[in-house]
Amino acid sequence: MHAEMLVLRFPREVVDQPIIYRLVKDYDLMFNLLKAAINPRQEGVIVMELRGHPKNFRRGLKYLRDSGVKVQRVARDVRRNEDRCYQCGTCTAVCPSGALYVKRPEMEVCFDPGKCSACELCCPVCPARAMEVRLNRSAL
Repeated sequence: MHAEMLVLRFPREVVDQPIIYRLVKDYDLMFNLLKAAINPRQEGVIVMELRGHPKNFRRGLKYLRDSGVKVQRVARDVRRNEDRCYQCGTCTAVCPSGALYVKRPEMEVCFDPGKCSACELCCPVCPARAMEVRLNRSAL
């Protein structure tokens, strides 16, 4: 089984097409959507984990590119600046993966980089700007 975190950028011409459905149906791939912003007649962006047999994975990526979707790998380089963090916990409210959580009874904000999906939701809400998520994207 092969799995990768990907950013898919859909041009406005294909944003209304059933592209993710085709990945599942035609290429037997599984996905986990982590972030999506798709609006009619505008560019769409999806951050997802895609997994499946390596041959199907390669065929699915070719289908995406042939459909006009820009595909980029996501490499996570996530850290919390401990000097800046003042343990307010705001980031925990928006973290969909549970990578940021409050340890009880200490009420300490903890960060588990292994659970982080690089969705970037923690960065703009952190009042101290302690969450530093860098996405190193490389085109496929």
